[in-house]
Amino acid sequence: MNDIIFILGEWPVRVVDALIGFGALVLILLVVIAVVIARSGRRGAQLAMANAIRADELEERLSEVLRAQSESSGRVDAMTQALAGRQAEMARAVNERLDSVTHRVGQSMEHSTRNTMESLRALHERLGIIDSAHKNLTDLTTQVTTLRDVLANKQSRGAFGQARMEAIVQDGLPKGAYEFQFTLSTGKRPDCVVFLPDQRPLCIDAKFPLEAMTALHDARTDEERRIATQRLRGDVMKHVSDIAEKYLVAGETQEMALMFVPSESVYAEIHDGFDDVIQKAYRARVVLVSPSLLMLAIQVMQQIMKDARMRDAAGQIRTEVIKLGDDLGRLRDRVLKLQKHFADVNEDVRQVLISADKIEKRAGRIEELDFSKSDTPEAPRLVATAAPELFPRKLQAGE
Repeated sequence: MNDIIFILGEWPVRVVDALIGFGALVLILLVVIAVVIARSGRRGAQLAMANAIRADELEERLSEVLRAQSESSGRVDAMTQALAGRQAEMARAVNERLDSVTHRVGQSMEHSTRNTMESLRALHERLGIIDSAHKNLTDLTTQVTTLRDVLANKQSRGAFGQARMEAIVQDGLPKGAYEFQFTLSTGKRPDCVVFLPDQRPLCIDAKFPLEAMTALHDARTDEERRIATQRLRGDVMKHVSDIAEKYLVAGETQEMALMFVPSESVYAEIHDGFDDVIQKAYRARVVLVSPSLLMLAIQVMQQIMKDARMRDAAGQIRTEVIKLGDDLGRLRDRVLKLQKHFADVNEDVRQVLISADKIEKRAGRIEELDFSKSDTPEAPRLVATAAPELFPRKLQAGE
């Protein structure tokens, strides 16, 4: 036991010393191992306690998530009900607006149709009046060809011409615009005068050279025809001269007078075969007119009088035109409002379709949620190298 095993420096190491040193070393190792084991146990207890705390926190958070999901489900249901009510209300409003617009459009179309029918009825009535007048004129033209047999003397011819002229004037002019057998300042009395807007009368005198025309038609030889032609030309020029001398008074009457020939056929014969007589009458400021031309001249005079009255009432017409412009402006504003109503209805329908699409998408997202998994959280596994994660993955929006 006291044998020296080796010498450490100057200190001899014996067997006893070696055993004592080895025992001390073993004891120290045992103490170190005990300390390490104690520390490991305490760290394990702390780790277990931390894991338990984390498990409690995870369970509490999962319960909060479930509660939030239930609240979200309630809110989604409430929002779905609110959107359904809003959609029904909006549909009712759209239907009411469409009904109102349809009613207004129907009233407008009915009013337009009624006005159109009234205008067409008035047009048919006027066309009937024109047809009747044309028929009467045709009948009168066919009857005038028998004047030679009917009017055998001058008095009858004069009465016939006067009657035809009076009928045409009375039919075409209002009372007060003309006068028969009016006496001029010279004492002469034309068959008829028409008072134009300047209050100077236009003289009309009826002449019927039927005898000379009959002689011309009955002529058989060139000499007879020449004599009848000269007689007709002389008779017509005499009538023209008499009218120019008697009924053209400077400053009192119009500068032109009318010579009325009651027969269309006689007038046509004079106009076609005696152009020189017509030109001389024009230069003498006397115009030959047939019944149809006198009717046309009377219509022109009536239009001249109407234009004069319109000029006199220009202020009133201007006021009425301004009012008409205001009515047109109001009509345009109402049409624009109607157009805006149509645009609003289209925009409301578009918004309703957008809301319906959003509701459909949200309903699809709600249907995609899966609530069939168990709500019991799994026990966390202890990992020595790293602490466990609080959530296994990041929650996405909408989950």
